[in-house]
Amino acid sequence: MFIQTEPTPNPDTIKFLPGETVAGSTGPFDFASEAEAGMSPLAQAIFQVDGVTRVFLGADFLSVSKTESADWKHVRPMVLAAIMDHYVAGLPVIGDGASASQNDEGATTAADYEGETAEIVEEILELIETRVRPAVAQDGGDITFQRYDADSGIVHLAMRGACAGCPSSTMTLKQGIENMLKAYVPEVNAVEAAL
Repeated sequence: MFIQTEPTPNPDTIKFLPGETVAGSTGPFDFASEAEAGMSPLAQAIFQVDGVTRVFLGADFLSVSKTESADWKHVRPMVLAAIMDHYVAGLPVIGDGASASQNDEGATTAADYEGETAEIVEEILELIETRVRPAVAQDGGDITFQRYDADSGIVHLAMRGACAGCPSSTMTLKQGIENMLKAYVPEVNAVEAAL
């Protein structure tokens, strides 16, 4: 098994491409601690590596974040070994009955809104799904819609994977995503990271 790695804009996160399905269509999943990773044997195995702080499982990749003090030259080979051991053993990535919705607390959909606001949210969701998420996935992360405040015109998005804690995530939100959403959806006044 050959596992490729790619750097991400976040120096504390590396994207791993095992050449196998990771979360597939059931994901993505973002685990900020070993305790949260209970549904994923793969994430649990990676959290056993000293220095790992976050595991994000995308459709065909995973992003692993480390502490600032840990060195990738020590962490990377151990993460590669954990991924390889997992796939060679034929273990499931995600346990039975798990779905990404369990990992998306706080997110709303267009159905949660009424009238014109529902139409605005539908436009925002389509732009995020077709333009933002594919681009961000290339960097080992994900961005999900959390809510839209019609009174202020503020869109709240959650940063996950390599995007969570990335030094350039604020710039991505403000100069990239906010400008695009404002251009396509005039009702949007600002984009903020959901806490």
